[in-house]
Amino acid sequence: MTPRTALNLFSLLWQNYSARVTYARTYQQMITSAGGTVANDHIAFRSLRLSIDRPQGKVNLGIGYLSQIAEALGYEPAGEYIFPQTHLYALHYRHPQQAEFDLPKLFISELIVDELPDKIAQLIVQTVSTIPDNFTSPVKYFHQEKGNDEVIAQQLQKVFTRPWLTPRRSVVEEVNNITQYGAWVLLHGYAVNHFTGYVNRHQTPEYADIDHTARGLANLGVPMKAEIEGDVTWGLRQTATQAVKEMVTVIDDISGQEVEIPWTYAYYEVAQRYPLQVEPGKEALFDGFLGNNAQQLFEMTRLAECDTARIGK
Repeated sequence: MTPRTALNLFSLLWQNYSARVTYARTYQQMITSAGGTVANDHIAFRSLRLSIDRPQGKVNLGIGYLSQIAEALGYEPAGEYIFPQTHLYALHYRHPQQAEFDLPKLFISELIVDELPDKIAQLIVQTVSTIPDNFTSPVKYFHQEKGNDEVIAQQLQKVFTRPWLTPRRSVVEEVNNITQYGAWVLLHGYAVNHFTGYVNRHQTPEYADIDHTARGLANLGVPMKAEIEGDVTWGLRQTATQAVKEMVTVIDDISGQEVEIPWTYAYYEVAQRYPLQVEPGKEALFDGFLGNNAQQLFEMTRLAECDTARIGK
């Protein structure tokens, strides 16, 4: 599979994501208006570590599902991250031709459902078990449209939605009380969690670092995370916009009808990378991720307490 397939897929995902997360388009316009370059450091996805029985056999809904696409596109695992307090695990993938084709890294995380309280785990399993019987490996699209990068990308785009039926409102709210990550996945499935502006590629003095970039976005009215995570000596600093809120569809437990409630979707992240010594006398840009940074950014999709109280009314 050529890198062109990946580029076509990411372009399609960007179009959908940036239409929903308008802060991303604000960033894009801000950088290009200053004569700078917009590049993507990484794309993040969320999933659930569990397997569901289907006529064709068990289907893994976690990293094992999305990694099939990553690896078919030529990506390779490059780092793993464990978040025991929130029952999360993640891998990041890097393409060996990353520099040549300007390919972003992929950060794929999963919620370890078996580590949750039994009732919450059962609610999650019951909800995602409504995936269709023909739900199988996403690599089928590579075989169906062999040799046509654009068509394969269009087919793969279908994976990055919610494959199970609309969840019940009480389930989303109860799961959210234990794991906001889990509630998010029940609502949004495999939709992109965030794209990431790569500050190192700006090539404009007006936004030469992450501090000026974050300040510029704030000056344009974009609500930003209060802190910048990371440190120069660690090789990576990251921050993000606040998550946009959308009206999402759930099933009302009393009427059995579809209703809409407000919920967070995604944020836009910006990152700046710094050189670290890789051997005596030799430095290279840090190309991985920092677990503590990632943990803080996971929290960007948490509903504010006032929002949770409002939804409960």
